[in-house]
Amino acid sequence: MPRRGLSAEEKRWLKVLVTLNEAQQRWYVADKALDVGWGGVSRLSEITGFSRTTITKAIREVTGRRPLREGAVGFLVRQSGGGRKKVEDTNPGLLRELQSILAETTAGDPTSLLKWTTKSTRGLADELARRGHPVSWRTVARCLHDLDYSLQSNRKTIEGSDHPNRDAQFRYINRQVTHHITRGDPVISVDTKKKELVGNFRNAGRTWRKKGHPEAVNVHDYPHLAEGKAFTYGAYDVARDRAVVSVGISHDTAAFAVESVRRWWQLDGTHLYRRAQRLLICADSGGSNGSRLRAWKLHLQRFANEIAIPITVCHYPPGTSKWNKIEHRLFSFISISWKGQPLRSYETMINLIQGTRTRTGLSVKAVLDRNEYPTGVKVSKAEFNNLNIRFHATHPNWNYTIRPAAVSH
Repeated sequence: MPRRGLSAEEKRWLKVLVTLNEAQQRWYVADKALDVGWGGVSRLSEITGFSRTTITKAIREVTGRRPLREGAVGFLVRQSGGGRKKVEDTNPGLLRELQSILAETTAGDPTSLLKWTTKSTRGLADELARRGHPVSWRTVARCLHDLDYSLQSNRKTIEGSDHPNRDAQFRYINRQVTHHITRGDPVISVDTKKKELVGNFRNAGRTWRKKGHPEAVNVHDYPHLAEGKAFTYGAYDVARDRAVVSVGISHDTAAFAVESVRRWWQLDGTHLYRRAQRLLICADSGGSNGSRLRAWKLHLQRFANEIAIPITVCHYPPGTSKWNKIEHRLFSFISISWKGQPLRSYETMINLIQGTRTRTGLSVKAVLDRNEYPTGVKVSKAEFNNLNIRFHATHPNWNYTIRPAAVSH
């Protein structure tokens, strides 16, 4: 398949190409590559799907450095589908093994249709060989294209610098998520959406209305004109594509974050996971659920005591909040739901959030939290030392388990 735009001339001679037999196609492509000159082999390989090796051999044939092989006019032409089979056709387990490797090493924009991998094709070939599938790096490259991967350059989308343990932590989170879901235990992704002013203010985006009748909103977004501020904290069930969103009116604190998790448990968790033995929370490293925040761990301890099951927390490395599943599976669709709609009241926000749907079947519940959450509350060292917490051997700053107080380590 073409990787970039075709010129009018290329479109014209590609129509001729498909009318030729296999051997004639090779020579025709080789001749066009010679006409292009420098870079011709790469360009023709890109737009026809022929390998560079095939085009290079055909060039040697048409330039007289190698005799024309069978397939010319008057010779035997190989039938369609003939020739040596691709290794992935004779070894169907190869693609499954490659996808298994990529599942733990893939990184990039989670909303993109194309993916890119941090491992080179040679590195992936070595890993496949270790797993009993010896193939060349060229075969790996072809399989990657077939799996809709592409080789891409860097793009500035990360808020901070890459942490040296970033990829290892992603793989660890992936293993934890897989383990919990396989055992039937809940896995939730949590985070806070950006703060919103509630009032007759302009909201980005457009919506269908009668011509000449736009929504009339305030010219200025002054805070004193607002009904209040809204802090939106979500808990997204990764396995079931469900979410519970709390809309707070006070402050985005650790107490508010854990109360939002508690509301998810009360509204969804208790009846969806009646036999749950543990709970896994995937969260960012900063904000009200930050990995260094003592208050976050203290309130989680109280929550674990209430539900009487251990709570494991895995934090995404700093600067990788866009990889948090709640961002692109919930919050992005909430933004679509209320685009162009002034958030005139808390009731409006709740209704718009609950009305959020996706083609994959996303279901959202929203509740208004009118509790006051004061800021600046300190957790003493003594209180922290009394927590029933076990830090994991792998990146203990990011991974830990809090057990109910009555259960020993």
